[in-house]
Amino acid sequence: MFEIKNHNLYMDGVSTVELANQFGTPLYVYSEDKILANLKEIKNAFLSKYENSHAAFACKAFCTKYICRLLDQEGFWLDVVSGGELYTAMSVNFPANRIEFNGNNKSIEEIKLALNYGVNRFVVDSVSEFFTLEQICKQMGRSANILFRITPNVSANTHDYISTGKKDSKFGIPLNEMILFPLIEKAIHSEVLNFLGFHFHVGSQLHETQTHLSALEVILELMLTTKMKFNHTIEDFNFGGGFGVKYTEADQPLGISDFVDPIMARLTEFCEANNIDRPHVSMEPGRFIVGEAGIQLYSIGTIKEIPEIKTYLSVDGGMTDNIRPGLYGARYTALLANKADLNATEVVDISGKCCESTDILIKSLQLPPAEAGDILAVFSTGAYGYSMANNYNKLPIPPVVVISEGEPKLIVRGQTYEEMISREL
Repeated sequence: MFEIKNHNLYMDGVSTVELANQFGTPLYVYSEDKILANLKEIKNAFLSKYENSHAAFACKAFCTKYICRLLDQEGFWLDVVSGGELYTAMSVNFPANRIEFNGNNKSIEEIKLALNYGVNRFVVDSVSEFFTLEQICKQMGRSANILFRITPNVSANTHDYISTGKKDSKFGIPLNEMILFPLIEKAIHSEVLNFLGFHFHVGSQLHETQTHLSALEVILELMLTTKMKFNHTIEDFNFGGGFGVKYTEADQPLGISDFVDPIMARLTEFCEANNIDRPHVSMEPGRFIVGEAGIQLYSIGTIKEIPEIKTYLSVDGGMTDNIRPGLYGARYTALLANKADLNATEVVDISGKCCESTDILIKSLQLPPAEAGDILAVFSTGAYGYSMANNYNKLPIPPVVVISEGEPKLIVRGQTYEEMISREL
C-alpha cells in the first residue's frame, strides 16, 4: 500500500505530495485496493466459510455514495443508524433487502422512510421503539423483520466512550427478565412484526475475543429460554462488530477469523447439544473495512518552539476533520510525506488550527526537521474522520479522494465557504 521514492510517500503507486498539490489540504485519501482486500478477508473468513451468514458495513464509519456502490458491487449489506445514512444508500439504489436499520432513537420520520423503502430488518433498541414501530406498521399497512438489541452486561477492554455492552449503556434492551421476556412474547405474537432474533454490540477497537464470547453466552441462554418458554426458534443472530485496527505500533489487531471461529464453534456446539437449528449469523464491521485504508494529508503552517518544553507543528486542519483525538484520546502515527525517509531527529506535537486547547492531533511525534509547507501524512484515518467532520470555527469539510486502479478519483468535493453558509438565512 505504501512505498517511498525520492523521499516522497506513495500510496498505491500515487505520490501523496502530488495529491496534496492537486486537491489541496486537508485531504482524505482512500485505497480502494485495501478496502477490497479487507472485504475479501471477511468473505474468506466468514461468508464463504460459514453458510447462512451475511456482513453489513457499519455506515457510521464512512458513509458516502462511493462506499455504498462498492459494497453493493461486492455483495455486502449496509447497517444504517439514521435517515441520512439510509438516504445516502437510497440515492445509489442500494438494494433494500440488504439494509438493516440500527440506532437507539429512530424518529417516526426515519421509520416511515425505512418502511417505504423496504429495508430488510430493524434492530430494535428499546421497549418503546418496539411499540412505536408496531403502531407505525399498522398505520401504514406494512410489516417488518426485527431483532432485539440486547445489553449483555459485559465490559470491553477499550476506551469507556466506545464501550457499548455495559449494564448502564444507552444502547440496547436491558437484560432483565421482567422487561425482556414480556417483550419477546409480544414480538412473537405481533401481527406486523416478525421477530427474528437477537443482536449485541459490545464495543469498538477491540483486540481480544473474550468480550464477544462472554456476550455470546448471554445470547445462547436467551435462545434456549425462548425455545423452552415460548416454543419459538431464533432464526437470526448478529454479533456486531468492533474489530480493532492498527493505529500505532502499540496496536496488535486480530484477524477476522480470530473473532469469528471461536464464536461460530461455540454457537454450533451449543445448538447441536440442545437440538436447536443454528440461526442465520451476521456481523457489522465498519472500522475494520475502511480504517487502515485511509490517510489524511495536511500542510504544515506555523511552527512554534517553546525552548526546553516542546515544539508545536500546526496543520491546516484539526478537530474539524478528525475529532477522535480530542473526543476520546485516539492515537495516530504520521510522517512528513515529502521527507518520508529522512531521519526523525525531533519530537513535536501536531496541533490543529481550531481555537481549542484539546485540538492536538498527535503528541510526541518523531519527525525530521519540518518547515512550513511540508506535507504531513497521518495513517489509519479511514474510519470516523470524514463521517465526524464538522464546521467548527467555520472551517470547510475537506474533499475525499480514492485511489482506484492506480488513479486518484474525487468522490467528495471539498466544501466551499458559500456552501457552508448556504442554509443560513
